[in-house]
Formats: sequence, C-alpha cells, structure tokens
Amino acid sequence: MSDFVSHMRNHLSDDRELVFVRDNGETTRLTFAELDRRARAGAVWLTERGMTDHPALLLYPAGLDFTVAFLACLYARVPAIPAPLPETGTSHSGRVRTLLDDAGARMVLTDSAHVTALSDLSACVIDTGSDPDTWTPPVLSADTIAYLQYTSGSTSEPRGVEISHGNLLHNLELFRALSGAEPPRRLAGWLPHYHDMGLVGLQLQALYLGADLVFMSPIAFVARPVRWLQLITRYGADWTVSPDFGYAWCTRRITDEQLAELDLSTLTMALSGAEPIKAATFTDFERRFAPAGFRPTTWNPGYGLAECTLMVTCTPRGQGVTVRSFDPSALERHQAIPDPDGVPLVACGPALGLDLRIVSPENSTPVPDGGIGEIWVSGPSVALGYRGRPEETRATFRAGDGHWLRTGDLGFLLDGRLYVTGRIKDVIIVNGRNLYPQDLEEAAARANLTAGRSAAFGVRRPDGGEHVVLIQEVRRGHSGALGETADQVMDAVAREFGIPLSLMLVPRGAVRQTTSGKLRRRHMRELFLGGGLTPLHTELEPAVNTLLATVP
Repeated sequence: MSDFVSHMRNHLSDDRELVFVRDNGETTRLTFAELDRRARAGAVWLTERGMTDHPALLLYPAGLDFTVAFLACLYARVPAIPAPLPETGTSHSGRVRTLLDDAGARMVLTDSAHVTALSDLSACVIDTGSDPDTWTPPVLSADTIAYLQYTSGSTSEPRGVEISHGNLLHNLELFRALSGAEPPRRLAGWLPHYHDMGLVGLQLQALYLGADLVFMSPIAFVARPVRWLQLITRYGADWTVSPDFGYAWCTRRITDEQLAELDLSTLTMALSGAEPIKAATFTDFERRFAPAGFRPTTWNPGYGLAECTLMVTCTPRGQGVTVRSFDPSALERHQAIPDPDGVPLVACGPALGLDLRIVSPENSTPVPDGGIGEIWVSGPSVALGYRGRPEETRATFRAGDGHWLRTGDLGFLLDGRLYVTGRIKDVIIVNGRNLYPQDLEEAAARANLTAGRSAAFGVRRPDGGEHVVLIQEVRRGHSGALGETADQVMDAVAREFGIPLSLMLVPRGAVRQTTSGKLRRRHMRELFLGGGLTPLHTELEPAVNTLLATVP
C-alpha cells in the first residue's frame, strides 16, 4: 500500500484503543473504530472548507484531540503541522507565526479549551459532527505529503521537513521489523506529539501495528517521572521509547518507595534515541530498576532524525546494548581505535532497510570502517526535502549522486553497527585537535555530581584561535561553594584534555535543550556572546573577556 490512511484503516477495531492519562490519573479513551469515525467526519469538514493540499497548523495540548485532528488531516489530504501549544499569555508573534508563514498554512486548529486564547491566530476547533459515511478517500500516493515536521531550530529559523506517505510507511515498517516475529501489543510513553519520536515512534507506530497506546503529557512526566513507569506497570506495556534524558531522569528522581510498587517485567523493548546516548545511563537504569523486573536485553539504542522521518538505525529486539571504548587521542584525529581504558561509546545498531555511508566532511569521499566522518543515508524513509527551500533541499537531501541525505552528524561504522560521535557544527578545534563537546560536558559532570546540565562550545579569540567555553548549571549557593565548584570542574577538564577553559556557572534550567533532550549548544553560544545569561559565578580567560567587550 502506498499511503498510511489505507494501512491504518485495516486495523479498525473496538478491541484496540488509545488511552490518555491525565495528570490527576483520570483517563480518556478512544477505540480505533471511534478514532476512525471522528477522523472521517473531521476530514469531511476540512474538505468542505477547501483545505485539500493546504497545510494546517495543529496547536494542541497532549491528549486525544490532537490524534483525531492529525488523522482528519491525513484523511482529507491536508498536510498537518504538529507544533507546541504556545504558553498562555505569551505573544504568538514568534515561532507560531514563523511556522504559519514558512509553511503557507491556511488554518490553525486547536481544542475547545484553547480556541479563545488563540483567537488572534483565527484558530478553530475541527468539527467532527459531519456524517463520516459521506467521506470519500482522497487520491494518495507514496509521494503525497503526509505532514510537515519542523526541526527544533537551534539558532536558525526552523525548517519544515516534508514527510510523504511513502516515507512514513517505510519508517514505520522499519520499527515493526525491530520486534521480529512478535509485534508489540501495547505501547506506553510521554513524548510530545509535535516531536518526531513522539509522533512516529509512539502514536503512529501504535496505529500502524494495531497496538494499544497509553500515554501522558511530557509536563506530567517531568514533574513526576514515576508516572511513566507506573503506566508501564498498570497497563503491562511491552514497548516504550524515550531520549536518554528520560531514563536518566527516572533513575535520579524515583524513590525507593515508588520503586517497590513498579513492575517492568512486561517490557521487551525500550528504545533510546536522540543524542547523546550515554552508556552510564543504561548501567544506572539497569541497576536501579532490576528489582522491578527490568532486563538488560530490553534496551534498543538507535539513531535518527526528522529528515529521515525518524529512525535510521536501531538495535533489534533482544540484543541489548553494545558498548565499546576507544582511544580518546585517536578520536580527536577522527579515528576509532578500540581501547579498553578509553572513551565508552554506545552502538546505535545496524541500518535495516536503508543504505548508510560514512564520508569525509572535507571531500565527501567514503571512509573505511573505524574512520569518523559525516553520516549519509539513502532510502525510502528519506524525506522529500525542506518546504519552500530548494537550495537547502539540494544541499542536504541531494548529496553525492543525488540520492544521499547529509545528516550533519559525525560517526563511524564498526562490525556493522553505527556509533555517533557528535555534530559537525559542534566540534571544537583547539590547536588542531578535534574536541567533542559531549566529552567535555561529561568530564564536568564527573567532577561534580551535584551539578546539572552543561553545554560546551567554542568561541573565536581575537588572535583567530578557538577557545572552549563551558556553561554549567549549579544550585544557588554562597560564593565560596560556587568557587569550589568552578575549581573542581575546571581542574577536571584541564587534567583530562589539557586545554584552558572559560567557565560560567548558571542556575538550574538555564542550559537550553530541545524537546528530545538535545542540548542547544549553538543557542547557548549566542546567549553567552549576547549577554543573555545570568551568571552565578564566572572564570573567564582574559581573551574571552576582551571578546565579550567587543560584542555589540
């Protein structure tokens, strides 16, 4: 089949359902059959308003209303644009209007609780009261745009990735293949629906497989992470997905009393994606939740990006985690040489159903196994391109012989598995050495376990060289404690990497990240250079102070 709508409607049943669990524990439910009925009715309403082939911006809180609206758009051949619901009382002139203008969206859809607050956007509530039996299936093909997935936009304006029905079906089939002969029966999670991992890896994957889905809001998860594992326990879920941050958050925040009431023995697949995937996160989670029945073979680390719908590589069911250590000095030379005492890296699995190539960033020639280069991908999951951006589409999606996606990520292949080492634009070059910011950040974390997130980036000194800056979150405290923390972090980084370092200590929550847990390093660099951070303590090299003084 060439489109998601036809495939999904093969699973219509009153036996399969979507369950949304509210913050207070109350649930709302929709069977697949009722979801289909409402989606067909909504599609009739959209078609009557001439929305066919015209994008609609979807601004919804977590819940089933979004799922109905998203499917209604698919059923009406209306490219949907999932996006975060603006905070109450905030101006809508920023990201929301950027998305509207960039995509050429003609309609803003939301739920009844937010339609008044979004009146300045002429938002409306989709009407599902039409007769669903008057719906006529639209003509769809593998190249028909299903939806627009907007990238996080760390520093540049966000770009809309055009995902076709063919892209979506192929990527969902890759997910299904991970589970082998026994597809998942029930999925559980908390990821936002406007993020590719939450949309494809949870909601659409459940509909594709005909599996139950039970989910909650990301805000509820962050406030009380035990709620996620309680969903798995209560509903006996066998599949979940999260960035590395989610598993680490549970390990740090769930108490012994909460742990005693959990049962994770039904889980057979726990996907972990979004950089960086840390070996320590897996080890700590396993140790903490083994008493609740969690098994190491449950892990499925993977790698993906919106430009490839979602998944590029992933470890199949039952294989667990592969962690290998590599010589740090060789990594700086873009070579991966195994060293048992070196830097541990997590294998993100093989490419299943896609072609993978590692090329030199300088001349785009393939490098041998163990050589670090840019990750290129080719295959049916690779999206059509960036909406309204032909030059960027050619540069990113038409590399090599015209069939390769340039991911902008660095990595290497070894024994058929992909290892991701970082982003090309994030690499810091100091005196000819290639330093990966996540290595600096992890060294800082080891120096002070009570500190929060950190972000490392390079700034250009007046003499033309690059200098490392680290923004480190800490708890507020007196100047003596902050000075001691600064010394610990700077000594640890200098000892491990032999480089000078400028450090700024900031309050918890000041280091920005995307919805998938990726650090927004380039955005932090902009804030640092533009004076947009409120420091609690600074230790800056004189050259950096000079640089800041010259920035307007």
